[in-house]
Amino acid sequence: MTQPQNTLHDGPLVTWYADDFTGAAAVMEVLTFAGLPSMLFLEPPTTDQLARYPDLKGIGVASTARAQSPEWMDAELPDIFAQLAALKPALMHYKVCSTLDSSPQVGSIGRAIEIGQAQFSPAAIPVLIAAPQMRRYQSFGHLFAGFGDAVYRLDQHPVMSRHPVTPMHEADVAKHLSQQSTKLDTRCLSLEDMNANATLPVIPANPDRIEAITLDSMDSASESVAGRLIWEGRDANPFVVGSQGVEYALVRHWQDTRQIAVADAPKGIGRSDKMVVVSGSVSPTTADQIAWAIANGFAGIAFDAACVCRGADELETEIGRCVQAGLEAMSRDLDPLIYSAQGPDDPAVEQFKNAVGHSNATMADANLRVGEALGRILYQTLSRSGARRAVASGGDTSGNATRQLGIFALSALAPTIPGAALFQAHAKGPMDGLELALKGGQMGSPDYFGWIRSGGGKR
Repeated sequence: MTQPQNTLHDGPLVTWYADDFTGAAAVMEVLTFAGLPSMLFLEPPTTDQLARYPDLKGIGVASTARAQSPEWMDAELPDIFAQLAALKPALMHYKVCSTLDSSPQVGSIGRAIEIGQAQFSPAAIPVLIAAPQMRRYQSFGHLFAGFGDAVYRLDQHPVMSRHPVTPMHEADVAKHLSQQSTKLDTRCLSLEDMNANATLPVIPANPDRIEAITLDSMDSASESVAGRLIWEGRDANPFVVGSQGVEYALVRHWQDTRQIAVADAPKGIGRSDKMVVVSGSVSPTTADQIAWAIANGFAGIAFDAACVCRGADELETEIGRCVQAGLEAMSRDLDPLIYSAQGPDDPAVEQFKNAVGHSNATMADANLRVGEALGRILYQTLSRSGARRAVASGGDTSGNATRQLGIFALSALAPTIPGAALFQAHAKGPMDGLELALKGGQMGSPDYFGWIRSGGGKR
């Protein structure tokens, strides 16, 4: 049998800028486990850093854009997009969540599209949110997501319809995006159109407007077509928006056309003797994971998130209390799990909202402080215990907490479920070599924390 020939782009195939940390890591996971060396940087990589890793096919930058305003994007994104464009990738990917978390005021994908249009001048912008491997589906323009044993339209999803910052009330992806920019013309390339004759525009339909085309994806066949459309259209449309479904689709297309071989499934890295978990997620999925962990060798330690509104002294006291409780748990051979809430119905959620309402802080500022506090707890507990494996749970929490660890990049070590792998940290300080998992609030099986403790790997 003829062996696959790697006829792909000589330099980076994809650069990506992600609007949260867990999503940023998920892209690296897809590419790395397909045999395409990739790294995720916490800031745009320096020339010296890239020189240490000359064979990268994927280069990503993580951010907290999902929690930011359009004004923040105007200030931050143009320079970062220009830096990534200077690496001369075949494609530039603005990575968003597979559940489309965004609004006109917070994490506006529409504003990011405007900035991408100005930088890359595409004829049109393909938008692929669906990722069937993760039970995220788009059918005739509408986004669906799995939860438990069922699949829900996004506006009826038990978690996303109740998201504390960006509750989803619109499942039509094109319509949702059109509400975030007055410059957008949006349409869907539906399953009926996803065939061998489908193409994306090579010249703008209207030079005064931005055309964004959402792509249906339900299975391996439609996913492969989406990958072909994005890859074959890269010269005219080098800027793409979507979840890690973009990379899943590209890999599927490259494998189907024998441009790369199907890689062997990576193995786990073995059980850790001690591990630390921090969680700022209020998702029911994470609540189930916390409950499983407490029943299976983890010590649950509640962090009083409301303290971030009560002054520096109370915050320092609470951080110190949680660190000490974590160290005491480890002395009893338990792995500490420090969490801000156990699901959306935990009274701690309402207490936090009330504390923010009676303070001078905005909700965004308070959430940032919570993430940073959890990051400091994680750093101190790791440093004082010598533990070398950790988890940060919650998309925004992962970003804010990870920045406290002095890490400049991550590379993939071992898979779990799609989108929540185990990584190796690259740092100049004591966290270099840390084994770290970043998990979105809605991601993972009930035993996810135990799976990471065991070293990941396919089951």
